[in-house]
Amino acid sequence: MKKFLSVLLAAVMVLAMLAGCSNQSGDGTNPPETQPAESQPAESQPGEESKAPEGGDKNYEGVELTMWSMWTSEEAQAKVISEAAAAFEEQTGAKVNIEFKGRDVNTLLSAALESKEKIDIIEDDYQRIANTYPNVLDLTDMAKAVNYDSWSYACLNNQVIEWTTEVDDEGNVTKEGYLNSIVEQPQVGGVFYNKDLFEAAGVTEEPKTWAEFLDACQKLKDSGVGPIAQDSAYADFAFYHQLVRYLGEEKIAELDNNGGWSDSDAVKAAQDIIDLRSKGFLADGAPDEYPASQNKVGFGTAAMVVCANYVTSEVNKNAGTEVNWGLFNYPAVDGGVDNTSAYAGANSLAVTEYSENAQAAFDFIIFLTTGEWDQKMANEAGQIPADSRNTAPASQAGTIETLLAAEKPMTWCAGIHENDGLKDTIKSMCIELFEGKYADGAAFCAALDALY
Repeated sequence: MKKFLSVLLAAVMVLAMLAGCSNQSGDGTNPPETQPAESQPAESQPGEESKAPEGGDKNYEGVELTMWSMWTSEEAQAKVISEAAAAFEEQTGAKVNIEFKGRDVNTLLSAALESKEKIDIIEDDYQRIANTYPNVLDLTDMAKAVNYDSWSYACLNNQVIEWTTEVDDEGNVTKEGYLNSIVEQPQVGGVFYNKDLFEAAGVTEEPKTWAEFLDACQKLKDSGVGPIAQDSAYADFAFYHQLVRYLGEEKIAELDNNGGWSDSDAVKAAQDIIDLRSKGFLADGAPDEYPASQNKVGFGTAAMVVCANYVTSEVNKNAGTEVNWGLFNYPAVDGGVDNTSAYAGANSLAVTEYSENAQAAFDFIIFLTTGEWDQKMANEAGQIPADSRNTAPASQAGTIETLLAAEKPMTWCAGIHENDGLKDTIKSMCIELFEGKYADGAAFCAALDALY
């Protein structure tokens, strides 16, 4: 009997100060909107381990590949992919036909792969590739051949490994893991902040505890700045951080499926959010409609936002400025179960199991996610390089080092997305929590329990 599982490795993730911009949405898969960052020249190239096709040999002359992309044709990512495809054809002879499906690619892929539609490469959220789609190729041997582990991020690779579990007649269990996608767009999350506003308010240290965080909020408020920007699109993501600190992800998933919120420290987590509002620590108008609140960080009227690293390029673009960004891990709470993990995720590329040109497809993926094309993607789309040997844009200083050091990332609201039937309702209630519609944490948790 075979079972396919994706595995999260347990370890501690400690975030150093970051600044970043990538692309991810309120449900942790894709951004509500993608904004390009300013281009910078590539400063580093991959080492000799990369075995992407070398120029001029035309070893794939006559080969045609089809790729389904999650971007729209107008976005920075799509333009870089198209340019890379043209360069790949010039070097190898293989033509890559790219169909830009946009954010709803996930609604189309399962059926298309099940019917074995002519697709060689798919692009989507890395966990969805690992857990949802049929007919995805085992890339383990191909990845070993190019020494993929030497420049990629273990904390993300560990989550896109599918495990085949076999039990023989005597009950002996054997497991074999395989890599089913290559990371294209790494992401990290936490509390992004305007360093200049912190300095002006006299906040000299990044808060590590909830008490230090509240103290920083008070100083920011006293300086005339709204401490925390909050858009409704990310209300569940922000509150999820508070829940994770008190409960841990496993317990949150249990409550999401079975109820019992009122008998847990979710009451404390909800009360903390209510207290933020009552103390005046939310920026004016929060929770706003996306992206109105986060833009206030760029306009200098709000100091912090809990989000993923794409927020920096979005704010810079919308505000027409270059914020002096910093990022710190979400603060620890007294008695917390998980006071160290932080969000990390990725959009990734996979090869279909039935592709007639699987090696060519894999070679294009490596061509796109290493060297000059990965560097161009990082610069023009404002994201963390997939190739750790490349250079992060200025707004993402430290992100590469942090991802390389990480082992256990926090998911994007997975615990409160376990119960699909309640996911949208709970997100709406999280927005109401930030709006101040519950008298206290107990009232919020009682309302959650009433859903079961």
